Amino acid sequence: MTIAVLPALLRPMVEMRLPGWIEPRWWASVEEMHAHAPEAEIGWFDMHEKPPFLEAVELARGLKWLNTLYAGVDFLPLEELAARGVRVTNGAGLTATQVAEFAVMTMLTVAKGYRAVARAQDRGEWLGAAPGIRQLAGSRALILGMGAIGRAMAKMLEGFGVEVAPVRRSPGPGELGPDDWKAQLGTFDWIVLALPGTSETAGLIGAKEFSAMKREAVLVNFARADIVDEPALLSALREKRIAGAVLDVTDPEPLSEDHSFWSLDNVHLTMHLSGIPTPASMMRAADRFLANCERWRAGEALESQVDLSNGY
Repeated sequence: MTIAVLPALLRPMVEMRLPGWIEPRWWASVEEMHAHAPEAEIGWFDMHEKPPFLEAVELARGLKWLNTLYAGVDFLPLEELAARGVRVTNGAGLTATQVAEFAVMTMLTVAKGYRAVARAQDRGEWLGAAPGIRQLAGSRALILGMGAIGRAMAKMLEGFGVEVAPVRRSPGPGELGPDDWKAQLGTFDWIVLALPGTSETAGLIGAKEFSAMKREAVLVNFARADIVDEPALLSALREKRIAGAVLDVTDPEPLSEDHSFWSLDNVHLTMHLSGIPTPASMMRAADRFLANCERWRAGEALESQVDLSNGY
């Protein structure tokens, strides 16, 4: 029998479908997770707070396969896991549609000034003119990161008539390479970030990049906070060198009450809500895990297996 330490939250979706060779240990608390972790060959230790998750990984010295709902795994000790021979599967693609919907919603909110409309309704004030007159149709969006989320964003934006310029490591026709996009920054209305967090992407967007953007440009970050130099972003926003920023991710999270992002009228915060699991995404996660159990048993490649050397 193979012992799998699994979250009780997934039990209703998984238990009756587990193959007979897996003996589950269900955890519903940090204490239960840590008590069972040393037995785990298969581990699923997801918690919003990362330290208990990481402690479980450390305790699970017999771990062979670590599964997680998180798409970004830069918080994990990837080099150590590689040295231990642990295979890691992540949640890439499980929440792509809902994150993309959040991104497009916020871009429409910026374009149409919808925040002002909602506030007018709260005041009982009938507006005589639309507070936002931008259109998505005919605008141009640079999308950095063409994984599942980036692809979903591109598909939705194209449906709104946005000209999308994807950035890929190996670009095809109509796409930009990693050395091409910076020279064209000044031509885009939207700079959309959907990149994984790695040492290569940290600080990718800084003062030089903000200076190259047009004044009407809006930064849309649904990736990792450290991809953007936040002090440089604050300066660009305060000085109105760019039109605004949509930030699903920030550093720290949550923001302190006195953080400048709260008070800037050209910042739209979505508070890392876009990727919070929904019942539909949890069922997709359960289905993927069960399919991967059979692949793991057969010694086959796992769906959404992380390249531990690349970090995604």
